[in-house]
Amino acid sequence: MAFMEKPAAGKVLLDDTAPLTAVIEASQSLHSHTEYIIRVQRGISMENSWQIIRRYSDFDLLNNSLQISALSLPLPPKKLIGNMDREFIAERQKGLQNYLNAITSNHILSNCELVKKFLDPNSYSVNYTEIALQHVSMFFRSEPKWEVVEPLKDIGWRIRKKYFLMKIKNQPKERLALSWADLGPDKYLSDKDLQCAVKLLSSCSHPYIYKVTFAMANESSALVIRPFSEKGTLKDLIYKAKPKDPFLKKYCNPKKIQGLELQQIKTFGRQILEVLKFLHEKGFPYGHLHASNVMMDGDTCRLLDLENSLLGLPSFYRSYFTQFRKINTLESVDVHCFGHLLYEMTYGRPPDSVPVDSFPPAPSTSVVTVLESIISPEAMKNGMPTVSRLLQMPLFSDVLLTNSEKTQFKIPTKLKEALKTAKECIEKRLVEEQKQIHQHRRLTRAQSHYGSEEEKKKRKILARKKSKRSSFESGEEQTMKYSNSNNSAGSGASSPLTSPSSPVPPCTAAGASTIPSPPPPPAAPPPPPNLDVATQPDLRPVNSTSRGALLSSIQNFQKGGLKKTETCDYSAPRIS
Repeated sequence: MAFMEKPAAGKVLLDDTAPLTAVIEASQSLHSHTEYIIRVQRGISMENSWQIIRRYSDFDLLNNSLQISALSLPLPPKKLIGNMDREFIAERQKGLQNYLNAITSNHILSNCELVKKFLDPNSYSVNYTEIALQHVSMFFRSEPKWEVVEPLKDIGWRIRKKYFLMKIKNQPKERLALSWADLGPDKYLSDKDLQCAVKLLSSCSHPYIYKVTFAMANESSALVIRPFSEKGTLKDLIYKAKPKDPFLKKYCNPKKIQGLELQQIKTFGRQILEVLKFLHEKGFPYGHLHASNVMMDGDTCRLLDLENSLLGLPSFYRSYFTQFRKINTLESVDVHCFGHLLYEMTYGRPPDSVPVDSFPPAPSTSVVTVLESIISPEAMKNGMPTVSRLLQMPLFSDVLLTNSEKTQFKIPTKLKEALKTAKECIEKRLVEEQKQIHQHRRLTRAQSHYGSEEEKKKRKILARKKSKRSSFESGEEQTMKYSNSNNSAGSGASSPLTSPSSPVPPCTAAGASTIPSPPPPPAAPPPPPNLDVATQPDLRPVNSTSRGALLSSIQNFQKGGLKKTETCDYSAPRIS
């Protein structure tokens, strides 16, 4: 069965560039070892999370595998005696959490297959090298002139892309590199358009695009053959690395960090911008610029992996530009990636974080000017400059290009429309992801602010003030109710009092006699005060009726009305 007849497996929906975070939730002791329960999450959604259980020996095995990177990772040391103590387990859990934070925050380590398999074994249980060999073997059945020399193990960063050193049987000294890759989550071309576009790559001719010898695709994957360069890529030049070495060994921790010379920065930068401008004008989506995708041919840079966007593979810097909503087109993605590349050429290493607030001293201020226009905080807020604008800047405008190779890249009209539609779909997924990240960041910021100690103190003070205010208002309300009830009781008991000397107005109704109303009965005298019990003064408000009754009682008081009392004196001594 030929390679083109391979049954369709469909594109890979999983985005391998989505960052993984890991948090140790608990630990449990079983017999003579301790297991750590880890919550792993992909991206920002809590729904996209799962639990794994790992022992210290699993961490140790991973750390030994990552030693090829030459990085000093903070794995807690082993302990043979007393390793089941509660205090020790708690301390080790903190150390292992720091270790997880270190490997998931490192851009290269977090994307390597070793870390992915450790944190997400279900998604990365397949041996992609074997799958690639199966596809390549089927390809050789239909194209017997090719022969595999050796696998180029782990020379790239992608998990689902494998490389092999090739040769042509009748030209045994010539070496070529074959790359095989799965289809990715951004594959939006139809199978027919994909096969047509991939085949078209071998007809592309440009002084700054690396030549494709052979390319083909089916419904599930694609392979591309190019000449193998012993000089390697631009990243190999910057890091002084050997092209055949594994990616982790070459780029994680270089022995010497040193940027390129100013003239190299100017020339290489101009060449890369020229080929980006060419692709943009042709309507061909790219979005995969980084130093490992630029092949060195003498003093000439040539762009690699044009097939990546056709296959729907995610970009190396995707986890960076998804954070900024102004980078929402593939053209702006290319410019942003160029900023990373220019920084790496200038300083010999990638930026620690993006955006970059301040730049170290550079060979020329014009370099910093370009970097500030791409990866500074202001650039992230205002948007990326165009490639044409960058070409006009002093750093590149005076560079003379001597290569006179003719350009040729004819894209059929129908395929051009399909590429345009696929590009729009890629950008739509990017914008949706950026929107989700932006909303999540706002929510997280609000929750963090609400849970801060300062905010908690403010809420306590406001709660106290509100409690006092409500108590005061309820007290005033009770006083008003009581006063109103007393007033209503006094007014309802009798009509308004009139002075005894005031004449009663006669009734003016016809035929009615003028009879004065009888005077009110005198109020009963108050009971005698109890001198044995101390009385509290009545602080209740006194209405006019009570005051009148009190005055009447005082006026009608007669001393003779008091009863006579007899006193029995028992104080004298009794003699029996």
